[in-house]
Amino acid sequence: MDARSTSPLISEFDGLPPERRRWAVLTIFIAVAMASLDTAIANVALPAIAADLAVSPADVVWVVNIYQIALVATLLPLAAFGEIIGHQRIYLGGLVLFTLASLLCAFAWSLPTLLVARALQGLGASGIMSVNTALVRFAYPRRLHGHGFGMNALVVATAFSVGPTVASGLLSVGPWTWLFGVNVPFGIAAAVAGLKTLPKTPTASHRFDIPGALLTSGCLGLLITAVGSAAHHGNTVVAAVEFIAGLILGVLLVRRQADHPAPMLPFDLFRRPLFALSAATAMCSFATQGLAFVALPFFFEHNLGLSAVATGFLITPWSVVVGIMAPIAGRLSNHFPAGILGGIGLIVLGIGMALLASLPGQPATADIIWRICVCGFGFGFFQSPNMKAIMTSAPPDRSGGASGIVATARLTGQTIGAALAALCFALFEIQGPTVALALGVGFAVTGAVMSFLRLVAK
Repeated sequence: MDARSTSPLISEFDGLPPERRRWAVLTIFIAVAMASLDTAIANVALPAIAADLAVSPADVVWVVNIYQIALVATLLPLAAFGEIIGHQRIYLGGLVLFTLASLLCAFAWSLPTLLVARALQGLGASGIMSVNTALVRFAYPRRLHGHGFGMNALVVATAFSVGPTVASGLLSVGPWTWLFGVNVPFGIAAAVAGLKTLPKTPTASHRFDIPGALLTSGCLGLLITAVGSAAHHGNTVVAAVEFIAGLILGVLLVRRQADHPAPMLPFDLFRRPLFALSAATAMCSFATQGLAFVALPFFFEHNLGLSAVATGFLITPWSVVVGIMAPIAGRLSNHFPAGILGGIGLIVLGIGMALLASLPGQPATADIIWRICVCGFGFGFFQSPNMKAIMTSAPPDRSGGASGIVATARLTGQTIGAALAALCFALFEIQGPTVALALGVGFAVTGAVMSFLRLVAK
């Protein structure tokens, strides 16, 4: 009996009762918000951490890098493990580890101890992010899936937008350790509530492939490290070796799991045109976002001479508008195809990126903000329907693999976008931000084409 033998059981389950569902999604969204906030607040805290621990800026960047590597490298193995032991167990385990690691970060006395704690925190965040969309799928009835995924996107966008403000506020009244310690009470509360309310998802009968998990983690970890090395102008030879080694491990992984009923790198799902197009569309959209979020601060500060505070103010409307549009688009996805909604959203995003790339030399604040809002509108209009398309185009018993791809596509796309923005800076110098924004137009248009292709995909 393989993993798909659980499908009839799953098909009979159609969401939690309303009262329990409210507590379950609150638990899910608290943990997702914590994991989403963590990257933003860590970025803001880097100067304070470097000063307190007496380390160089180059060394302290690893506080962010090691978290990201641990997160990306373990997403798919944990999603696959969730299909075997239950998504709720992976989620709760990740939440507990994230909370304990946050406490360790708050008590770190040196950079090495902080890096160990951050690696554990990244692993915990991976447990949260790898299966959160799968749990949302099982928490809501089918008729409300669009609303559930829209609310999930709203939480991520809101956490991302308020992260720098929260970090700045905490740093103004206390040390950087408070940024991590504040997670502890919320993590405890969410874990206690989750024990009683999270949906118990059916489990598959196949065994967990430990060598396959190691190959998956090694492949994704090396690839993301290589992209990061290239983006930060590291040793070219080292970056090339990391990239080639990652590809080799990927080939070995595909060969090992060719006949597996639920492979960790879910190439069985990629054989479904709707799933493959939705995942590729997601990567294009997040690459566009990555290009924008790296290019815009340099454009505002270096080209326009604005302050860091003003830059943060000007970029914030993107995430705010995404938060407004995500639930609206989620509800619309219950009535209209994701191919249409996603294609329209990415066209609007491409228009917004083109408008930003064509800003005049000395634009007024209002000229910048309304263009940023256009980008946020398009990205928010795309995100929820696309997330629903990815999750519902996979069989219910493969929700873990689909959920892992949602998170992997987001992080990989953002990393690729950031790396390409850095390449534009190196090649075009002062015009680099403008070229990066123009490149984002290309990604958005490519994503829109793939989104519309879903209308004819079987």
